[in-house]
Amino acid sequence: MSNKKYFISGGGTGGHIYPAFTVVEKLLKEEDTEKIYYIGNPDNLEYDICKNYPQVEFLPVSVSGMPRKLSLAMPKWAVQFFFAFLKARSYLKKYNPDAIFTTGGYVSAPIVTAAISMKRPYMIHDCDSVPGLVSKMAAPKANIVSIAFESSKKVLKSKNIICNGNPVREAFFTVTKQDARNKLNIPQDKKVIFAMGGSQGAKTINSAMVNILKTLSEDMGMYVILQTGKKKYDEVIIDLETVYPEYKKNNNIMIRPYFDEMVYPLKASDMVIARAGSLSLTEILQCRLASILIPYPYAAQDHQRKNAKEMCEKGVSLYLEDADCNGENLLEKVKQMNDDETLNRMRLCCEELAKSNPTDEIVKQLKSIIK
Repeated sequence: MSNKKYFISGGGTGGHIYPAFTVVEKLLKEEDTEKIYYIGNPDNLEYDICKNYPQVEFLPVSVSGMPRKLSLAMPKWAVQFFFAFLKARSYLKKYNPDAIFTTGGYVSAPIVTAAISMKRPYMIHDCDSVPGLVSKMAAPKANIVSIAFESSKKVLKSKNIICNGNPVREAFFTVTKQDARNKLNIPQDKKVIFAMGGSQGAKTINSAMVNILKTLSEDMGMYVILQTGKKKYDEVIIDLETVYPEYKKNNNIMIRPYFDEMVYPLKASDMVIARAGSLSLTEILQCRLASILIPYPYAAQDHQRKNAKEMCEKGVSLYLEDADCNGENLLEKVKQMNDDETLNRMRLCCEELAKSNPTDEIVKQLKSIIK
């Protein structure tokens, strides 16, 4: 069995980076993996995350997102991209990978362009219901195009397109609800709701939750987990001390800036309040959670709103606009799904949509393109 070398790329945002590193983790466990190289921008999050994987070598490319409008910034970007493309070609010549895998974003554009120019085998995965510009450019020449949402098939041009779902870490298949609640010291008999706005937090979700924490935890007897976002934790606590000063005595509330291992609060929960980024939606499906989705209104190409509406059409979520996200409206949505019949129906819909093990399938397909 000959050993394999891989180039992995994807960056700019967590929605591109985390799925790429999930594939990295799986490849590292494969017996025939000799070496993995991660191509990314050294000024971005992917560089920091790569430090957690000493077996993976980081190959830097200096590239930024293409300006969306014609301006004086366009020539500067074109020069930057050309040198990034040359750098990517030099990496291909020097390290000669057996296959290339990218999850999109502007960071992956140089290596995809280089792969096309040198006729190297590559596979792309697009995480969103609205594919990005790089995915649209790369799809026609890709050996395999993997997607997370069926609706992407309408946009991407490829003779070999497969709906795998987004790759998720192995822990989402092994950690049980009981394990997660034990880990977080949450009673096994409580109904648990988890509100999150991503690592940066969501001000509208935080504000609405501050106003209904007492009702949810005391009047409705639920256990409430609130992830505020690292930079918004202090302001949430200040607001809580004004609105609900007794919150510290309430054993049904857990407030954290951020969870490094999201599998635990998600697996511990019965329902979730969240944005509608593709990675969050994949994890919600894998955890079989009823959800209230409040899409970020300024997401690129409005993809979060489209993601959320697709989930609602499939019966797994309720929808709330960010502009309408106040305590009263959010509480009404919680009450709409807070009965066993509704929760079970939404869980069954998650069961139908969730893929059995997307990461395994993606890695099998990646190996299949090796010449």
